[in-house]
Amino acid sequence: MPHITEDTFEQTLGRLMKPSEIDFRDVKFIDPCGMVGLLEIGEVFKIEGIKKTLYLPESEEVLKYLERMDFFRFASRYFRLKPSEPQISDKYLRSSYSDVLLEITPIEKSDDIHFIVGKVKDRAHAILATHLHYDNRAINGFIVALSEVCQNIIEHSETTGYVGIQKYHFQNMRKNIVKIAVMDTGVGFRKSLSERVSLRDDHEAVERALLHGASRYADEGRGHGLAAVRRFVSQWNGKFSIRSGTAKFSIIPEWAWGREKERNLISFPGAQINILLLEI
Repeated sequence: MPHITEDTFEQTLGRLMKPSEIDFRDVKFIDPCGMVGLLEIGEVFKIEGIKKTLYLPESEEVLKYLERMDFFRFASRYFRLKPSEPQISDKYLRSSYSDVLLEITPIEKSDDIHFIVGKVKDRAHAILATHLHYDNRAINGFIVALSEVCQNIIEHSETTGYVGIQKYHFQNMRKNIVKIAVMDTGVGFRKSLSERVSLRDDHEAVERALLHGASRYADEGRGHGLAAVRRFVSQWNGKFSIRSGTAKFSIIPEWAWGREKERNLISFPGAQINILLLEI
């Protein structure tokens, strides 16, 4: 499996759930969704008391990118890495004010949650303004909604969530694309909403939260971050997908790819949110 991305998440999940050793030596490309997804799969293993061996990609470019995105800071929590200290000749230069990426950032209950959300806000604002040319009003609206999504992880999940962002240039479209991945292994949409709403399955739970602003909260204005993100992404012709439990629901513009509704997937806890935003 040469790529680890949103498109190959189901294959990655199937591959990691079976053997005690996971061989990713053939991987040639990984994006924020792939990295965050691997860590969240590891989080599930950790809860179950399992620590598997993960053979790292042989590609030095992939290793350099994993290091630049701080993947190794967290991967050793969940996996026995082989090699344990990968040799990287020329590491990417780092900047605390990068406008092309947000390193993988944990979202967990701690005193520094406001700092974490502030970091996501600041970096996302720089990326969207510089490379997608969104105006400040649009960016601020999106940042508020994204911050609520991060805050929801704190409220809904007793485990660690992660967020990662990266800017890419799509040659065939001659435009910049920003990929945003936000994931957790918490209770998921169905359990969260079931206290207030009668639901048939995971897909209905995701659809209600995304399209109808359903929330576990009775008070007005709570829990509607996802609906606000969806409106923003649709307004700016982006792609938005949410996976939870055994279902995935996506809003797909003409330029993007994928399936709108997916059911009967491998059961996986929490919520996996992926956003693709296109340069205007």
